[in-house]
Formats: sequence, C-alpha cells, structure tokens
Amino acid sequence: MIELTHFLPDWASPPGATISDILEERGQSVAEFASAMGNSVDHTLNLLNGSVRITNGVADQLAKTLGISAGFWLSRESQFRDGLVRLAKNEEWLKELPVNDLVKFKWIRKSSNTTDKIAACLEFFGVPTVSDWRIQYEGGTRLAAFRTSASFSSAEGSILAWLRKGEIESTAMDCKDWNGEAFFSTLPRIRSLTRQKDPSVFIPELQKLCAECGVAVVIARAPSGCRSSGATRFLSANKALLMLSFRYLSDDHFWFTFFHEAGHLILHDTKDIFLEGGDLCSGTEEQEANDFASNQLVAPEYQGEMRSLPVDGRAVMRFARKVDVSPGIVVGQLQHLDIFTQRQLNNLKVRYSWIQE
Repeated sequence: MIELTHFLPDWASPPGATISDILEERGQSVAEFASAMGNSVDHTLNLLNGSVRITNGVADQLAKTLGISAGFWLSRESQFRDGLVRLAKNEEWLKELPVNDLVKFKWIRKSSNTTDKIAACLEFFGVPTVSDWRIQYEGGTRLAAFRTSASFSSAEGSILAWLRKGEIESTAMDCKDWNGEAFFSTLPRIRSLTRQKDPSVFIPELQKLCAECGVAVVIARAPSGCRSSGATRFLSANKALLMLSFRYLSDDHFWFTFFHEAGHLILHDTKDIFLEGGDLCSGTEEQEANDFASNQLVAPEYQGEMRSLPVDGRAVMRFARKVDVSPGIVVGQLQHLDIFTQRQLNNLKVRYSWIQE
C-alpha cells in the first residue's frame, strides 16, 4: 500500500513557510522582519504566502536579513513554482477519473480535500505520482492495443479505474495454472448455470469453476464513463482475468458477454487486452468471439430449430430446457437475429439490480 508520504513531493510549500519557521525560532515578529527588509507589512505577508515572487533582488535582501544564501532562496522559489504546476496538473488528472463513483463503490476512501483525493487515487492505482500513472497506465493502455467496438466511446480514466479494480480483486483469488483445454471443457457446466436465477448462487460457482482452470472472474460495477460490459487479459502466463460489469442487468447479456470473453481467452493472443463496449462489434477477433459465444450457448445443430421458434413463451421455455440454457438467453439470441423484436418475450429474461451500499 502506498503511504501518504510518497505524495509529499507534490505539495507546493511557499518559501514563506521556511521564512516563518526561521522567524519563529528567532522570536522575531513579521513587523520586525518587514522593517529589516525595508518593506511594508502587507508586502511582507504576500511574500510569506507566496503571492510575491522571490527575484534576484529579493533573494539578496533575504540573504542579508536572514543570513542564508541568495541561491537557497532562489532554489526554494523555483521548487515552489514547479510544485504549483504539478498540483495544477494533478487536479486536472482528478477530473479524468470517476472519483465520486470510486468513493460510492468504496474503492477509495472518502476525502474532504483535493490533496487527499489525489493521494487516495494514487494509492488505488498503486503508483506514487501522477507522472508514474501516466507512464504505467495511460501509456500502457495505448501500447496494449485495446480491442473496442466501433461505437465504443468511454472516458479512459474510467476504463482504467474499472480494469484496476479487476487487478486488485483478482490478486485475492486463488487459481490453478491456466489450462485452456480444461477451461473449454468446463464451459458446458458453466452453461448450465445460466438456468440459475440468483447471482448469489451462480456467481460463486462460476468463479470456482473458472479458478480451477486458471481464470479469475471478477464482477465489478462500471463507474460513470466506462461503457464496458466485459474485458479479458492475462495477468501472467498462468493466470487470466475475465471481468464482467453486469452493464445491462439482464441474464442474456451477462452470459453472452461471459462466453464472448471466454472465446477471447481460448482463441486469441494472450498478450492482448480485449475490452467490450457499445452495441456493435468490429474486427475479426470480435466476430470470432461473438460466434464462439453463440455456439457455446446454443450448439450449431440446434440453431436451425431455434430460428424457427414461434413468439410463444412456452415454446421458448421448452427449447431452453432442451439445450440447457435460460429462456432469456434464447430470447436474446432471437432478438439479436431480428427474428423477435426487441420488445417480444422480454418477460422471460431475468433482471438484476445492484445492492445499494
């Protein structure tokens, strides 16, 4: 965990703070110091609070009055002004992050001032400074070549916060070494979980089955600005992360996203990060993952029968039992194929809601 002391270099302490410390040690009043400097009290107070810059002339006068070299005061002034620039940049950085949601979700502690908010966010991301964050997260994101949809438009800071939550949660999950064949073989058992309506029942079982194959499944609510429904990446050669956001709060979308992400892990390069968002998918790998998900949920030999289903709830439920998936998934597939309209048989879908903290 990052301590607050790591954040101290980004404080902007004016040279006047050092002057005040010297005056206190010497028992000298501000009025006496102002007189010795040949300035008014008001001007001296502005010098102490940083409103007045220390120029060469002021530095020479400070050296004569306080007995500390002019070079020290000029260096102190330069550090202060640089610190103000850093603080301004840090405050701009905060605006890039969904701080309110990070607090609401209890991912970071609640803070009353900007400096503490910055420190809390840096601690969350595991870096000592904003500059380090830029290098490790922002630069790293671009180099990793996110796979996004054509209609994806999210705030990068929100995406990175969501992905970081996945990293944090996954570290607490014990997983066996990654085994792609075992993971693929486990998917039929996972498909059966789609018929379980209660997330408090199916999520722990889903996580357990995946952990046996080296996949840490993290469910994390997406903060404002992050439109991602799922993401996958390999944290190491032996451990994969599969994140889900429950973005649409329905069983058909949740489970399709899971199997879509599973497809990325099985079919695609382990060095890439795949991030899904928006309503359209683009690129060969995205289409491959979509096809993989569709075929895992409803095997190809049953898809012709599915396409011929009437808009009848009982018929859909009978077919869903036959292929061992939830009726909502069948409805979602037929809506995606434009065989059912987006309004037909939505009552067969299971709807979820986030528990309020």
